[in-house]
Amino acid sequence: MTSDDGLVRAVEAVLFAADAPLSLAELRRHVGGDAAIEDALATLRAHFAGRGVELVERGGRWHFQTAADLAHLLRYDRAESRRLSRAATETLAIIAYHEPVSRAEIEAIRGVQVAKGTLDVLMEAGWVRPAGRREVPGRPLTYATTPAFLTHFGLISRRDLPGIEDLRAAGLLDPAEQSENDVAMSGDGD
Repeated sequence: MTSDDGLVRAVEAVLFAADAPLSLAELRRHVGGDAAIEDALATLRAHFAGRGVELVERGGRWHFQTAADLAHLLRYDRAESRRLSRAATETLAIIAYHEPVSRAEIEAIRGVQVAKGTLDVLMEAGWVRPAGRREVPGRPLTYATTPAFLTHFGLISRRDLPGIEDLRAAGLLDPAEQSENDVAMSGDGD
């Protein structure tokens, strides 16, 4: 066995045992700071392509997941998840498209106040996190999405969020709301 094989095995073991997706820096801490982690990940990704599990990268973090075409086999093990309220869904969308965004900015876009519980639900789900304070009077707290948000929705980065034309094509916008949404979704969108 070559040292490259040992590195691939080590990265595979660390990812398999991890309880959350790992960044390159976290992988380096486990297997050695100067290791060729990217090469090992490429080898593992190729090895697991077309198998029952696959190696995926979401938001700069790596993990193994069940192959998409086999996910139906595991559905019975999943807990029934609660649906987000319309307010929580709208708030999550605003944060995703405009992050970092303050509560006042969310309220200005939605046109109604955001209940504290709405942000709490999103933070408990692990999809939203506090992102610091704005350097303006009152120093309001801002919010941003998390790597768990990307993972849950199968996104590699926020750039993969659907655009306004994608939403229209999917029939998710009412004609009366389209002009409002054109303005709301034209945020800075990293």
